[in-house]
Amino acid sequence: MLTGVACERGERLLFDAIDMQVEAGSIAWLRGANGRGKTTLLRTIAGLSEPAAGRIERRGAAASWPCLYLAHANALKDDLSAAESLRFLLRLADGDHGDERGDERVDAALARVGMSSRRQAPVRTLSQGQRRRVALARLAAATGPALWLLDEPYDALDDDGVAMLDGILAEHAGRGGIVVLTSHLPLRIAAPAPVEVQLGAAA
Repeated sequence: MLTGVACERGERLLFDAIDMQVEAGSIAWLRGANGRGKTTLLRTIAGLSEPAAGRIERRGAAASWPCLYLAHANALKDDLSAAESLRFLLRLADGDHGDERGDERVDAALARVGMSSRRQAPVRTLSQGQRRRVALARLAAATGPALWLLDEPYDALDDDGVAMLDGILAEHAGRGGIVVLTSHLPLRIAAPAPVEVQLGAAA
């Protein structure tokens, strides 16, 4: 996937000559101290930034998979309800036009992340943890293999939320998808065991 990749911020080299091969059905955990380029690498894999050197490519069936990049910001509109926000994000991602099946998909995803009771609540009234759960409902709504790029997805989650996300990520890998993520929290996913990729000095 990555061959000799280097990334810079301004004139500063963040990391050099990173090689990383992530197989279908696996989880890669990017680690490193703050400022070592974890977010930059995720953005570069997503195609939002250019590497300073090296090559990034997806091979085989993964070349045609959709890519979902979930950054620190939750990408939710304050004036929309939780359900409306999720429906909007799904439309952007895959053309879900809010028909009956789409509404069922939204309801099921919100239930999976524990947000059914807040379905109609405006986003502006939600706590940070609840907003994060709504954003993560995009993952719960997914059904096919895809490349997920997740920047600190566990932020603002309580223990139940962490367990919920662990389950969603394990299921995605179990159906052949790929997860590349950053996390300051230790990962507790047992199967598949995350593969650690260290950037710079130890975290």
